[in-house]
Amino acid sequence: MIYLDTSVALAHLCAEDRCPPDELWRETLVSSRLLQHEIWTRIHARGLSRTHSDASRDLVGRVALLELAVPVLARALEPFPVQMRTLDALHLASLEFLRAQGHKIALASYDDRMLAAAKKLGVPIYDC
Repeated sequence: MIYLDTSVALAHLCAEDRCPPDELWRETLVSSRLLQHEIWTRIHARGLSRTHSDASRDLVGRVALLELAVPVLARALEPFPVQMRTLDALHLASLEFLRAQGHKIALASYDDRMLAAAKKLGVPIYDC
């Protein structure tokens, strides 16, 4: 199972310099419901709604979305081994919730701060 960070999803949608390998999309993907909101916020902000709406919907549809339940929100209030921005803390709390449920999960991210925190938490990193 791969936890899909928004940085990788947006890189794929917007054909950025770094783009995840095709194999990633054959994996079981999971993310916080935040993924959906972050994607649409960035797509609208970049004026890409007309050209990227179908691809955005398709991408979000491939990912199992975890709701921001009380245990996830509570974990996000606790410190992380690296200073985190709010949404990144919520993503990491979601990932940690899944691990606590016994899921073997790796993180796919292009965010250096997120990767550093995940490594310190012992989360495997998906090479993308």
